[in-house]
Amino acid sequence: MGYARGAILCSSAAEIRRLRHAQSIAAQVVAERGIEAIAIFTGNPRYFPVKPDDLSELCEEWVGPGLFADEMTEAATQHFGGGDTVAITNRTSAGIVAAILALSDGKPVVSVVPAGDRSHASVIRGCRLAGVKLLEVDGQDDIEAAMQDRPALVIVTTVTSALARLPDDQTRRAIDAGKAAGATVFMDEAYGARLRPVLHGGEQSLTMGADFAITNADKAGLSGPRAGILCGQSDPVLATLAKASELGQEARAPIAAGAMRSLQAFDPEDLRHEARDGQAIADALEEAWAAGTVHRSDLGPMLGEEDVLERVMAQAGRTRAAIVPAEATAAIAMILLRDHGVLTVNTHGAPGGRVSLRLKPTAGALDTVGGAANLATALDAAIEEVAERIDDHDWFAQTLLGSSP
Repeated sequence: MGYARGAILCSSAAEIRRLRHAQSIAAQVVAERGIEAIAIFTGNPRYFPVKPDDLSELCEEWVGPGLFADEMTEAATQHFGGGDTVAITNRTSAGIVAAILALSDGKPVVSVVPAGDRSHASVIRGCRLAGVKLLEVDGQDDIEAAMQDRPALVIVTTVTSALARLPDDQTRRAIDAGKAAGATVFMDEAYGARLRPVLHGGEQSLTMGADFAITNADKAGLSGPRAGILCGQSDPVLATLAKASELGQEARAPIAAGAMRSLQAFDPEDLRHEARDGQAIADALEEAWAAGTVHRSDLGPMLGEEDVLERVMAQAGRTRAAIVPAEATAAIAMILLRDHGVLTVNTHGAPGGRVSLRLKPTAGALDTVGGAANLATALDAAIEEVAERIDDHDWFAQTLLGSSP
């Protein structure tokens, strides 16, 4: 999992219960204060940007996909900087898992990641489902040596969910090594398709030589809906779509139409705005937290789960606690949601996702909570409440799950 399970958040099923409870809290916030009281700090706005006329034509299941196929291809190939075939899966993780199942060919999968980080959970789980070995390679390591096992599939993650970034020269080196080994090269560009070119002047995804790539329709300046957008050469894209369709992971017409509209509406300035707000939050937190604990990403700060629990214990006057770091960050996030409408991945993330406390504001979120200083104050208050309850198992169960586990 990449993090410790606890007595309350003890399984993926428990984390789904946490998600369902968080959804009920968000619904209560909306009922009492209106939808405008919700401030999304997941980095994923997840709107549904179809036009009124789309509902009766493009969203029609049988004919709709054919009506917008050319328009979708044009939008996606411009976004990725190449490719000739496009497919939409119901989420990016689904596309990654389907690609591994379709293209690994019983051989080890090489996953190239930025220094100090790890592959997405979907890569790990996809390899497990395919029954193949995962070889994870740091972008600074000997990538060529990893190709000696002659992988059929190489996955290059340019920007991780923690927003660690693989420099373009290392990305090109990984792609070249994969191609030289005869592998299909797949870029996990969930964030990278926009974050690298817009914020760092990097190259567009498919100008770098990979066979195909995938990005999220709801991250880093795209508005949603939640979906994975695949683009690249026909053979790997269609093989991945075929496997996704076998497993019920393909996106239906309304989601695909929404993904297309999201691409068409993309404005790089929206991403730059999100990045500026994220840095303002990091500035505010650095005034109160110990040096080195506020980790800056392009889109906002991250507080490591171990550091968060250590702060809770220090405030409680303890050196040990019955809760694990994942439970501490989730409880803090539940309080932020309940009291301030702050919605984070710690309340609404999928099982297996990172449990560090991350604050990546979407457009308007920081204004909704009254600015970075107010958000920092709210975080301190949430930590204080968790510290006061550190020995209260029933409180944690109620806060995280809505009932006893």
